[in-house]
Amino acid sequence: MRKIECISVFDMLKVGVGPSSSHTLGPWRAAQRWIAELKAKDRFDKVVNIHVDLYGSLSLTGKGHATDVATVLGLLGHDPVTMDISIIESEIEKIKRTAILNFNQEREIQFTFKEDVKFNRKFLEFHPNGITFRALMNDGKKCNSSFYSIGGGFVVKKERKNASKKIKNFQQFPFPIEKATELVEYCKTENKTISEIVLENERSLRSDEEIDKGLHQIWDTMLESMYIGCHTEGTLPGGLNVKRRAFEMHQRLIGETSYNDVNDWIPAIRNTEVKFRQILKWVSCFALSVNEVNASLGRVVTAPTNGSAGTVPAVMMYYMTIENHEATFEDLKRFMLVAGEIGSLFKKGATISAAMGGCQAEIGVSSAMAAGGLAELLGGTPEQVLMASEIAMEHHLGLTCDPIGGLVQVPCIERNAMGAIKAINAAEIALESDATRAKVPLDKVIETMWDTAKDMNSKYKETSEGGLAVKVNLSDC
Repeated sequence: MRKIECISVFDMLKVGVGPSSSHTLGPWRAAQRWIAELKAKDRFDKVVNIHVDLYGSLSLTGKGHATDVATVLGLLGHDPVTMDISIIESEIEKIKRTAILNFNQEREIQFTFKEDVKFNRKFLEFHPNGITFRALMNDGKKCNSSFYSIGGGFVVKKERKNASKKIKNFQQFPFPIEKATELVEYCKTENKTISEIVLENERSLRSDEEIDKGLHQIWDTMLESMYIGCHTEGTLPGGLNVKRRAFEMHQRLIGETSYNDVNDWIPAIRNTEVKFRQILKWVSCFALSVNEVNASLGRVVTAPTNGSAGTVPAVMMYYMTIENHEATFEDLKRFMLVAGEIGSLFKKGATISAAMGGCQAEIGVSSAMAAGGLAELLGGTPEQVLMASEIAMEHHLGLTCDPIGGLVQVPCIERNAMGAIKAINAAEIALESDATRAKVPLDKVIETMWDTAKDMNSKYKETSEGGLAVKVNLSDC
């Protein structure tokens, strides 16, 4: 039987805490996995001291991405999906004040925040995002374990090199897909849409009830992040003094239209004036709102990463509030199934890690995901859906990752708005095209993206050592 990396929509779209899936969510998950590893080896109760080493990109932009904070929250036993994020600051301050860490909420051990989390500029060989946990036991023995945050909240260990070669032997999907051409072929032979093929694969992992419940949670989190972002004013944390823009933009767009809560919000937006300029502003507002929440350690959905979390929900919201006022959850479900599959193709054939591929791996992929999802909802054939995704990525090729101050703010937040607008445009172009005569197949643009990523200078890969990150200093802001 063919062995292939079977990636679920719930791998590509998952709830987490900002500002970064690779630098925040990944290290958080790594800490949780390390705890599970210690317990499996009966070492957890013997630990008397912990030290964390962050390497490469996790070190170079770790402060701006709250990598140290996220790692420690994982060591405390908190989960990014369920944690009350309002207590993050108090939890960290308590450790800094007392020099005691309540390890997995089970055992108190000595822990000095500044000394026991070390930022190392050195890059580990396996992946730019390396993290090593070291423990001293009560019998004097030491143990350590290294993890690698490979983007989108995915965490692997070095001994699982097979993961990077796409031969993970996960549960076999009824429709194993590695290339876009295979996806189209399944659609033809089964006479199904892309979302129907993806749904059949998901059903091999979980029940219909579990699928709907999971996708409802994803959409609810997306909607909540947009709502919070549009109703929160002030300045983002981190030192760049970036003013939140979604609040005032939303105020101007919503005007005098009244609503009581998030449930009334969508119908209220539908009642506003919508001309071309307003459409551009609404889509941008939705995207900006999500990433302003992300930048302030808020809860968002990786799509496929935290830094690109605003693009997909912005386009989904566009469809609901502007394109189709009768849209239902079933429409959103189809959108997410398609978007998740498009994202998985990029993960299998290239990367979704900015530390590996620059921002083309984040915003480029998110725009391709959104373009594909929208194209299917607008009646596109499977070929047109993939063409829309290809167009969106084609015009993000070579995009660098150069966050100022290592913060997921400038230029990251605006890039989500640009990615969303490009996605909508890509979908419309594809729908007006004969996709069977496309000059650039999706598989080829994925290969090109990966080649571009490998050729890209490391200073443009989430290190804050090139581009805007060095041209604009914190002192200038």
